[in-house]
Amino acid sequence: MSSTTPDTGTRPDAGTPPALLILAAGMGSRYGGLKQIEPVGPSGEAIIDYSIYDALRAGFGRLVFILRKEIEKPFRDTVGARFEKRIPVAYVFQELDKIPAPFTVPAGRTKPWGTTQAILMAADAIHEPFAAINADDFYGAQSYRLLARHLQDGAGEDAPDYAMVGFILRKTLSEFGSVARGVCRIGAGDTLESVVEMTSIARDGAAIKNTDAEGRVTPLTGDEPVSMNMWGFTPRIFPQLRERFETFLRANSGDLKRECYIPNTVNDLVAAGEARVKVLRTPDAWFGVTYREDHPRVVESIRRLIAAGAYPERLWP
Repeated sequence: MSSTTPDTGTRPDAGTPPALLILAAGMGSRYGGLKQIEPVGPSGEAIIDYSIYDALRAGFGRLVFILRKEIEKPFRDTVGARFEKRIPVAYVFQELDKIPAPFTVPAGRTKPWGTTQAILMAADAIHEPFAAINADDFYGAQSYRLLARHLQDGAGEDAPDYAMVGFILRKTLSEFGSVARGVCRIGAGDTLESVVEMTSIARDGAAIKNTDAEGRVTPLTGDEPVSMNMWGFTPRIFPQLRERFETFLRANSGDLKRECYIPNTVNDLVAAGEARVKVLRTPDAWFGVTYREDHPRVVESIRRLIAAGAYPERLWP
């Protein structure tokens, strides 16, 4: 097993192999099934297999999966077993009632509290620099190389605290319905100025728009840089997430649906001057399976990458 260092609040030494934190607790409500383990590769690989393959090649040294208890067995049997003999693996759980005292779960709420809570669940499991990704998103090999390089070599008092891999909005949309994206404004030195989580972005003819819960429409060009929840953090993020999550609960603990999204939390930290975030611009194309109808397109995209020599026909001999 890989060694860890205690969380002293300081930046870990440069060159420490980063961990990969994989958010796999969602049940795929829009997709209609456990999409984290849906095969997309010719030998039964899921998107998560390609993510881990790319991460290992980039130099990540440990995997931490965030799950919900009800999917633990099928996930570990199908996905975890493939990696436990190759690399140190840990599992942590995001559950509805895992919230700090004195807060309680309101009657009628049925799902956890969002990606900020999900990442916070790993506070006791991660003590090194780490990337946080979605289990069902394909980010591309270069995205992992950029993030691994930042996490391993980004030490220094003048370096930004954290990082985010930035994609272009129009390249991240689904043809089959709306998507949630963190729309970013980037300042000098490719540092993040703001990120706003827009939860219903869709094509509108030749245009693109977001429609919020109150029906307000925000027109978008499609060229906006967006967060696809591919972040680079150090352990100093955990106390910051805990404080922000408690602030969220004070304002929303009685709400049955509102979630505490990590882009909004990072945006609050940036706005308050409590964090700096480097935006790593990737040339890679993103794709994913937000809707079941997206699945054939993902299979075809993987097939093209294999034909181009980016991946072997079978990832895990």
